[in-house]
Amino acid sequence: MSQPRRTSRRRAWTVLTLPALLCVLAACSGGPAPGDGADAPVPIAAPTPSGPPGTLFDNFHYSGPDDPSLTANGWEVRNGAGSPGIKDTWSSAGAGFPSDTTAQGGRVLQLRASTDGTKQGTRQVEVQSTGADVFTGTYAARIHLSDKPTSGRNGDHVVQTFFPISPSDSSANYSELDHEYLPNGGWGTAGPRLDTVSWYKADPPDRVSHTFKQRLEGWHIMMITAVNGKVIYSLDGKELFTSSGKYVPREKMDIHFSNWFIDLPFTGGSRTWDMKVNWVYYKAGEAVSQAEVQKTVDGFYSAGTNHINTVPKS
Repeated sequence: MSQPRRTSRRRAWTVLTLPALLCVLAACSGGPAPGDGADAPVPIAAPTPSGPPGTLFDNFHYSGPDDPSLTANGWEVRNGAGSPGIKDTWSSAGAGFPSDTTAQGGRVLQLRASTDGTKQGTRQVEVQSTGADVFTGTYAARIHLSDKPTSGRNGDHVVQTFFPISPSDSSANYSELDHEYLPNGGWGTAGPRLDTVSWYKADPPDRVSHTFKQRLEGWHIMMITAVNGKVIYSLDGKELFTSSGKYVPREKMDIHFSNWFIDLPFTGGSRTWDMKVNWVYYKAGEAVSQAEVQKTVDGFYSAGTNHINTVPKS
């Protein structure tokens, strides 16, 4: 990848530290006995998270970007300003949660980017976790990548991404780990290509990267394992790239999914590009194999668990 992933990354939202899904509420004890202050308020036990410790899982069973459960479960959709790509064109309108018969559980997060070749007619989309609670460990997501637009003429330099990143580009301990798919290439390079990139600093850019040149239309499991002083990127169980030394996470991050345009190579006619996310999984501090990730995810689906977050808060 020949350019920084972001320049002057400026969020158009306020990051909130939101409670994780609280699956089991501790029951209150029975009411006070007669004569023992029956009118006094009954203390309510604090809710407690349930599930495997240090685990985040979500299969995106939400009604839309304004669903209160999306916010309550620690996600938000970007709106408005900032980079990368076509600056200040981020819109929540591109985020949806449709049914999909090709997805495990039949539901996805859909990220739809659109353009007519002008800035005014361009909409980019990004969904991120909030709270900056993920750090070392295993990241995994089942993602559907697109080699061609859902509608309109092909040829856009679109970037479909899954990455954990520091809340601020100016952080002294800046950290970012990228899976970026460019079906038509960009920055003067040909596609298709999957760039895996480990960052030490955003500005000036200091990173190491690897390019995997293969057409990847369809569903894939993308993983990033960051433990014991090294970061391993894999795709469908195949290791692609390893970074170490200073190119490892140095602080807690948020998880992002985004679909955006590097530039606008041509005008004339609208086109839309879809990226889909079936589920996302994170295990704090541990290296987990793809087989074990899938086994755990299958267990969540079997139990009817759509979201769980037992990752310790910052």
